[in-house]
Amino acid sequence: GYIIGSCIKHIPLAGRDITKFIMSFLQSRGESIPPEDLVQTTKEIKEKYTYCSKNILEEMTEFDENVVKFHNGDPKAKVFKKYKGVSSKGKEFQCDVGPEVFLGPEMFFRPEFVNANWKTPLPHAIDSSIQNCPIDTRRNLYSNIVLSGGSTLIKNFNKRLKKELNFIVEQRLNKFEGISGKKPEPIKVEVSHNPFQKFSVWHGGSQIAQAPNFEKIYHTREDYFENGPSIARYNPIFSAGM
Repeated sequence: GYIIGSCIKHIPLAGRDITKFIMSFLQSRGESIPPEDLVQTTKEIKEKYTYCSKNILEEMTEFDENVVKFHNGDPKAKVFKKYKGVSSKGKEFQCDVGPEVFLGPEMFFRPEFVNANWKTPLPHAIDSSIQNCPIDTRRNLYSNIVLSGGSTLIKNFNKRLKKELNFIVEQRLNKFEGISGKKPEPIKVEVSHNPFQKFSVWHGGSQIAQAPNFEKIYHTREDYFENGPSIARYNPIFSAGM
């Protein structure tokens, strides 16, 4: 295979943004978390409780209804989960975990939640990247979307991404059918896991480092100081600048 550098897309969102988002909710509720353990506790909550909802509006509606039931004394109303931890000083503490666990991951599909300057959802960025590739490769690319990175391990992330991409693809096919009057062949969208999902970037880097021509593609320390940070935006391994 080969890399089509001109089709690489980047979004300024990552797991740390979910961490900051969840932390802001915990702080606004005044949760009794030791200040020195706030960041680590938030990371643990993110890794243990977060999930991607099937429909954010339905999820919020259900949460709001449960809040009303809870205040009306309904013992079955599920509003907050309990996180129990031990501080770095050895003291036990606990805090409530609420809507932030499904609102945080929503940033990949509604980025305006955390970044007012970025409004392109991840599914649209992926679709745009594939649409910029040679037309004869697109079907194979849609059917071979491989997840990479810790945030993609969030519960139901792959299902939500597949659902959103299917919607985008079907919209385009329906538009084509409306214009041409011909029914196009369906496009299969597959979003798959891999054994090295959490560390795929590092695994891929280690494979490149073992290549015989590795010395021809890396940037030296001297190169960095001579050209500055912009040197990281280009590498001979890509067919074009990043």
